[in-house]
Amino acid sequence: MYKIIDGKKIASEMRLKIREDVNAYVMSSGKNITLAVVMAGDNPASQIYVRNKIKACEETGIKSLAYYLPEDVSQSALDSLLGELAENKNIDGILVQLPLPKHIDTAKSLKIIPEAKDVDGFSEINMGSLCMNKDCLVACTPNGVMKMLEYEGISVSGKNAVVIGRSNIVGKPMAMLLLNASATVTVCHSKTRNIKDICKSADIIVAAVGKAKFLTEDMVKDGAVVIDVGMNRDENGMLCGDADFENVKEKCSYITPVPGGVGPMTITMLMYNTYMSALRSTK
Repeated sequence: MYKIIDGKKIASEMRLKIREDVNAYVMSSGKNITLAVVMAGDNPASQIYVRNKIKACEETGIKSLAYYLPEDVSQSALDSLLGELAENKNIDGILVQLPLPKHIDTAKSLKIIPEAKDVDGFSEINMGSLCMNKDCLVACTPNGVMKMLEYEGISVSGKNAVVIGRSNIVGKPMAMLLLNASATVTVCHSKTRNIKDICKSADIIVAAVGKAKFLTEDMVKDGAVVIDVGMNRDENGMLCGDADFENVKEKCSYITPVPGGVGPMTITMLMYNTYMSALRSTK
């Protein structure tokens, strides 16, 4: 019998704890914890994400500063703003909502954010520190997955884990987190041969490939844990994940739904990273 991992519940409980920690920090330091959110253009999905992040800040007691830039913002104007935020000692975290307009060199702009304020965990220094298993700010989605596993008491050590997808945002940091937790990790991608057999041997599967219902029941062994990071639309236009949930769930011991699984954890971990960034700055 499978158990659904309720991301909404876990995220809600975590946000209450973050709010308590933030309030204690503000009381002891006399200083707000502040997240700066920068968005360029009018991408509808990005607007929703930014609103949700600002709402999460309100829930957790974190002060948010939103900077909305026009679609035709110049590289120099964006980089100048990021430089000012980087130097501002009252700013604890900086988040640039992606994607940026096509004419912007995204990598160049993101490099301006110091690793101590890189609450997305995307910087080369934070990614390198993660690979070396050093204390750092970790990408929000994979870190949220680890918190979910921990919450459910699912042991990672010694397990065979398969990560489907090798993006810098999810796949690679996810693999490193699992490896750092003593799992034996295989990363599958578009060039992987015999992916079905590889997945079939996994105790834990993290599907982050961005293809609707890619993970099918014949790829999952009995009792496996399936974490679905995907957010897609099926043939009927309904939200679905990378796993064929209705058929895969019967093979699992634990599985995350879409929506309501990993998604709520991502913004929650952003709040967690912002708090941790402020905490580190006072040490």
